[in-house]
Amino acid sequence: MSKVVLITGGSSGIGKSIGEFLTTKGFQVYGTSRNPENYPDSSFPLVALDVTDVNSIQSCIAQVISDAGKLDVLINNAGAGITGPIEEIPETEIKRNFETNFFGPINVIKAALPQMRKQNSGLIINITSIAGYMGLPYRGVYSASKGALELITEAFRMEVKGFNINITNVAPGDFATNIAAGRYHAPVLENSPYKQVYQNTLNLMDEHVDSGSDPNIMAKVIHKIIETKNPKVHYKVGVFMQKFSIVLKRILPDRVYEKMLMNHYKL
Repeated sequence: MSKVVLITGGSSGIGKSIGEFLTTKGFQVYGTSRNPENYPDSSFPLVALDVTDVNSIQSCIAQVISDAGKLDVLINNAGAGITGPIEEIPETEIKRNFETNFFGPINVIKAALPQMRKQNSGLIINITSIAGYMGLPYRGVYSASKGALELITEAFRMEVKGFNINITNVAPGDFATNIAAGRYHAPVLENSPYKQVYQNTLNLMDEHVDSGSDPNIMAKVIHKIIETKNPKVHYKVGVFMQKFSIVLKRILPDRVYEKMLMNHYKL
C-alpha cells in the first residue's frame, strides 16, 4: 500500500509543491486549508484545518484516518510570517504568530501520535526556517517562533523514538512563494524611530522572496527524507550563503556575527 501523507498548509506555496510532487511519486496525499472550497483545482484532496483550533485539528486527523485507514507521514508546513520592530508589534500579533508557528504544529503532532503509535511507525517533518537559527532584525518574532519549533522537535524526537516514530526538522531559506502576501507587517509608522531602517529591511526581504529558489527543490528534499530509513535531526535547504550563515554563527564570535548581520541589513 502507498504511504499516506498529510501536509498542513497544502493549498499554496511550499506545501502545494510538496503535495503535487509526492502525488506523482505514488503517495496518497492529503493537504489542508482553512477554506478547502477555495481550491477546487487542487491535484490532491484538501481537508479543512485551522492549526490554531484544537477541535479543528482533531477533526482533520480523524477525517484522514477514517478515509485512508492510516497516517504514515505528517508534514507540519502551515505557518505565518511576521515583521516589524519588536517594540511596535502588538502583543496580540506576537501571540497569534506563536499560535500558528509553534503551538499549532505541537497540537497537530499530539493528535497524530496515537495513530502512529498504534501502527508502530510514522514520520513527522516540521518545516521550520533558516531564520530560526538566528535572531534577525525586524523578523525577531518569526525567528523566535521557528527557533522554538526547532528546539522542541529535538526533545519530541527523543521522546517518541521508542514507538518507532521519527521526527525531523527541515529549515528552508528563501523560496519563491506567496508567503510575503500573507505575512503580518507591523505598519511603517510616520513618526517611528525605526521608520527608515524598517522600510529598507522590508524592501530587502521582499527582494529575497521574489528571487527565491524553486519550491520544487523543497519537494524533492522532502521526498528523499521520506525514503530515508533514519532521518537526521536537522536539514537545511537553501542557497549556499543561507546555509553557510548557520555555520558562521556557530564559529564566529557573537559580536562579529552580529556586525555581519547588521551590515547585511544596512543597520
